[in-house]
Amino acid sequence: MAEQIAFELVSPVKKLLGKPVAMVSMPGTEGDFAVLPGHAPLIATLRPGVIETYDADRVSDRIFVGGGFVEVTAERCTVLAQEALPVAEIDRAALNTAIMELESGLAAAADTERTTIAGQLAVAQAKREALN
Repeated sequence: MAEQIAFELVSPVKKLLGKPVAMVSMPGTEGDFAVLPGHAPLIATLRPGVIETYDADRVSDRIFVGGGFVEVTAERCTVLAQEALPVAEIDRAALNTAIMELESGLAAAADTERTTIAGQLAVAQAKREALN
């Protein structure tokens, strides 16, 4: 059996995924990166995007994360995500409606609300990109 690393994905609500994988790729704030067994220790922040887990040479899971943190050791990769859901569960129509509402809300927002709405819009746009 090929070498594997223990992968866990945890949201504020629950543990979403926990299994051994051959590799994990993820959207770091400094750029995308992959984690293999034996990886050097690392703590990094994640931007909104897609985490892909691999069994051997094929993608086994595609999970959208709305940002968060990852801790990597030689044996384990743990993601603490602000929001996470399988890409296959993203509702394109509802997402497009939400993006239109956020864009119009951003245009009409007071200065104190703009940062929050802009963050929500960035996450929604990253979800749409995950579907392409």
